[in-house]
Amino acid sequence: MAVMPRAEIDIGPSLVLSLLIEQHPDLAHLPLRFAGHGWDNALFRLGDELVVRLPRRELAGALMNTEQRWLPGLTAHLAVPTSAPVRTGLPGPAFPWHWSVCRWIEGASGITLRRAARRAAAPQLARFVAEFQQPAPAGAPVSPVGRGGPLAARDDVVRARLTSLPALPKLPTSRLRHVWEGAVAAPTWKQAPLWLHGDLHPANVVLAPGGSLAGVVDFGDLCAGDPATDLAAAWLMFDADGRAVFRREVESLRPTDAATWARARGWALSMGSALAVSSDDFPEFLALGVEILTAVLED
Repeated sequence: MAVMPRAEIDIGPSLVLSLLIEQHPDLAHLPLRFAGHGWDNALFRLGDELVVRLPRRELAGALMNTEQRWLPGLTAHLAVPTSAPVRTGLPGPAFPWHWSVCRWIEGASGITLRRAARRAAAPQLARFVAEFQQPAPAGAPVSPVGRGGPLAARDDVVRARLTSLPALPKLPTSRLRHVWEGAVAAPTWKQAPLWLHGDLHPANVVLAPGGSLAGVVDFGDLCAGDPATDLAAAWLMFDADGRAVFRREVESLRPTDAATWARARGWALSMGSALAVSSDDFPEFLALGVEILTAVLED
């Protein structure tokens, strides 16, 4: 069975409360309750307006450190609320990694809604991408897992995933392989690296009633590189109509050539295949992976 990465430390409310008492005692009186977890972080609601985010494993601890260093400055000008930290937590004897207190963004996780219901967010998410993807300075983080880099570096791992995909009629591996080969063959990004969210899928997007964009969260894969990585949201997030709106809005804000869209489709295939083969114990992510790969085949 292929499963999401296991937690390397047991994180419960008592641990979170002890960290707050030690490092942010003015917040320790607020009600605290578990709010879920993803591959990298455990979340605890803190009162009505805050959420505590704590890494579940060592790799995510390094990513949290990157968020704390860069994200407040990168998001200050954005029209869309984000999970940029408002307080930072330091490693210590009780917990070995950096952790953050962030604003709670009210709304529904995009992963809980059908693709058609996310369509209203397409132009707003396109504007977020265009606003966020500014030129990155020297010293900007490089993704430890290759986000923002050339797709060719992922060729072996993606081909292996396609071989091990569930045997589903709507996921013909020969067609997926053809899409992947076209994406890898597309000209690579030759311009200066841009800032990237790095993981712009539905679980990292918060939607208001009616489907409009309420916020973007979890910048754990924050890095610099090829903008196609974030443009993969066209396939990660939307149905065909939503994709068309997203693409038109992006292209109205900045020129985006066919090669970049081809690489974006390849990034969507890479991310969708990762979810489809590594989430046997997380049905929502498994379903999302299959949904993404199905969307990749629609265009």
